Amino acid sequence: MDTKDSRNQFSRSLLRAIQEASPDGILVVDQHSQVISYNQRFLEVWQIEEQCRPDEQAMYQSLSEEPLLDSALRKLKNPDAFLQRIQELYNNPALHDHAEIELNDGRTLDRHSTGLFDDQNNYLGRVWFFRDITRQKLNEALLQDLAWRDPLTGTMTRGYFLERAEEELQRAQRYGHTLAVIMLDVDHFKEVNDRYGHYAGDRVLVILCQRWLETIRNNDLLGRIGGEEFTILLPQSDLQTALQTAERVRSITESQPVHSDGVAINCTVSGGVAMLDNNQNDSVKDALKRADNALYSAKKLGRNRVEQFSGIV
Repeated sequence: MDTKDSRNQFSRSLLRAIQEASPDGILVVDQHSQVISYNQRFLEVWQIEEQCRPDEQAMYQSLSEEPLLDSALRKLKNPDAFLQRIQELYNNPALHDHAEIELNDGRTLDRHSTGLFDDQNNYLGRVWFFRDITRQKLNEALLQDLAWRDPLTGTMTRGYFLERAEEELQRAQRYGHTLAVIMLDVDHFKEVNDRYGHYAGDRVLVILCQRWLETIRNNDLLGRIGGEEFTILLPQSDLQTALQTAERVRSITESQPVHSDGVAINCTVSGGVAMLDNNQNDSVKDALKRADNALYSAKKLGRNRVEQFSGIV
């Protein structure tokens, strides 16, 4: 074997070793969409059927991309968009691609692709990289849910509530809608914990939040602001609607005890209602302060009641 053949064989062996060691599924096609090379991981990631695979490495030169593509399209949630993007990349060899692909079986693939050019900038083909990122996406979703949802009650966390409330305020300002906010505080909650224990106290908060969510509209936002403090944002609601909603929440809290370990725990809640001005000068935090002032009035007047912000505390 001469030196040139030896080097070519070394290059092919090195390329194959690199491909098979890669965590990515790799597919290489030439300028005519003929498969030049792929690795075992590519077949595994795409779960390519046996009848679509070549029997021997020598068949690469005559293997069309079409059967592999047909097999992949059957697994995609959005095959039309996938096919359109592939055609766009083949029509524009200089384009690079990075996208996430959703499969029918619930998996998500990360896709990278880049064109291959020689030293004279002649287009030679394209290389595709695919990686299964399903677990990563699930972990991201879990972390996001932990950041968005209060782990006890399942309501929005303070930070996420404020974020969503700001979005609703911007929408209200854009379209001239009215927006209301309700601050809620479970009355004498410390006494519940002291008398029945923290497990019972936690159950009270969980059950109350479930009942409140059933009482408010689907587009209303419920967030946990503090230990036993909650807030409700009501998009496209006037003061009368907000007061009625707060009163329903108060009434259902008073009328239905929470049962824990065979004990019926009677609860009440105080509420404060305030409106957000749909102009550029108001803010969510300012409205929450006004609602909190109204809540303070409700507590001063004996609790288990709803008050609206009047500007005087």
